[in-house]
Amino acid sequence: PRGDMRALDGTNLQVKSRSGETVAIKRADNYTVNAVVKIDLGKVVPGTYVGIASMSQADGTQKALEVLLFPESRRGAGEGHYPWDLQAGSMMTNATVAGAAQSTGSRRLTLAYPQGTQTIVVPDDVPVVTTRNGERRALVAGPPVVGEVDSGPERTRAAAARRAGDEGPRRPQCR
Repeated sequence: PRGDMRALDGTNLQVKSRSGETVAIKRADNYTVNAVVKIDLGKVVPGTYVGIASMSQADGTQKALEVLLFPESRRGAGEGHYPWDLQAGSMMTNATVAGAAQSTGSRRLTLAYPQGTQTIVVPDDVPVVTTRNGERRALVAGPPVVGEVDSGPERTRAAAARRAGDEGPRRPQCR
């Protein structure tokens, strides 16, 4: 789930989702924390692996809402181009950067994945982030989080990883 962490009690988290629902999450014993950090778009070069939330444009391109430069260890995660729940009509493309070109006020990226390619325009004001290993003590009530969870009985979920979004711009993914 995405949302704001409301409470942390021992191994239990309470996250208020974007829909307003409070979700109970039980942290797994092996949970990790990844800090989200702002980076320069110049680090997104051919050969890097990215996840870009975007909206379709009239000319057939996508306009980026957020760019995530994946660590190399996450190459291949969620690869492809598919509908996303960030906002109505949004898409997610997780792919390798095949090409990049600068234009006035934006950068044009060509992303390649096994089923095809996408051209995504990244305006200069779009958040560009990556993750780094965080500390468990950084997981506190307040900051926005995006969680990777396995569903369990009675709306309880076991979290293997949490992403704290308090080290940079508020990520659209956390809205």
